[in-house]
Formats: sequence, structure tokens, C-alpha cells
Amino acid sequence: YGNNIISGAIIPTSAAIGLHFYPIWEAASVDEWLYNGGPYELIVLHFLLGVACYMGREWELSFRLGMRPWIAVAYSAPVAAATAVFLIYPIGQGSFSDGMPLGISGTFNFMIVFQAEHNILMHPFHMLGVAGVFGGSLFSAMHGSLVTSSLIRETTENESANEGYRFGQEEETYNIVAAHGYFGRL
Repeated sequence: YGNNIISGAIIPTSAAIGLHFYPIWEAASVDEWLYNGGPYELIVLHFLLGVACYMGREWELSFRLGMRPWIAVAYSAPVAAATAVFLIYPIGQGSFSDGMPLGISGTFNFMIVFQAEHNILMHPFHMLGVAGVFGGSLFSAMHGSLVTSSLIRETTENESANEGYRFGQEEETYNIVAAHGYFGRL
């Protein structure tokens, strides 16, 4: 069959490695490191570090632009999901060999095996989580369009609209009549 875009994958670390950190210098040769799935730990740990740092970067950018940090807070949900799948679950199972393979077929196989072993789709917390993610995205879209349609612009064209709000300010930022009109059109 061979490897192609569908079947190609980076397989998880060997069960013989368990939860041990397996850098390339711990193997006798590069071939042994590759055979035992060494790249998996390298890629997954760097990926998790990268998405966590990107979340921090979003927080920093919103702070420097004078915005509130809700984009970084919203991004923390997929960061937590990735951490759960790639780090928490393998630790709970006792080996990185139980981690999700990196690839299309490997991901689908992981999902099928995970459902067969844990019946995750019928778990009430999973149901609440899925409803929360989809409900949260709907709420975020509605909130964003409401704010956009009812914002009172008090800034010039040369400065950001985010500068029109200061935390704890007394005066209004949104037009309540426009907000009622928006909800009436819904």
C-alpha cells in the first residue's frame, strides 16, 4: 500500500519507552530512535509548547493594543483539548504509545479505538463539552456582530476603535437602541 497523504503518519513512541523522555541522544543510533517513534515525542512536545506560547502571544498583543484578552481566553479551549489528547491521556494510560498518531488515518483510527474502549460519545461531560464548544462559538459570533452593529465610535480614523473604551469608564460605549434593533432582526 505504501505511504501517501492519507495513510502517512508519525507513529507514537514505542510501548517499551513508556512515559520516559526519549531524546535522540538516548538511542544507540538514529535508526533505533526512528524505529521506536522518537520523533513523536519531539514533535508533540514542541507543538504543545508552540500553541501555549502562541496563546501567550495573543494575550500580549491584546494587552499592547489596549484590548481585552478574550481572544486568548477563547484560544485556551483548543490548547486544553490538544494538551488533553497529546499529553494527559497518554500519561493516564501509562505510555506515550497510547497517544494519537499524527496523520489522517492515524487520527481516525485513534478516534475509533478511543470510542470502542471508552464510549466517550455517551459520556455526559463529553456531551456538555461539545454543546459548550458549539454554543460558545454561536454565542461568540452573535456577540461579535452585536458589538459591531451597536458600537459608538469615539475614535478618529487614525486610531484603533479599541481606544474608544477604557476599563471602568462611566460613559456608554454601545447604543442600546441599535442593540435592540439587532435582536429584533434575529
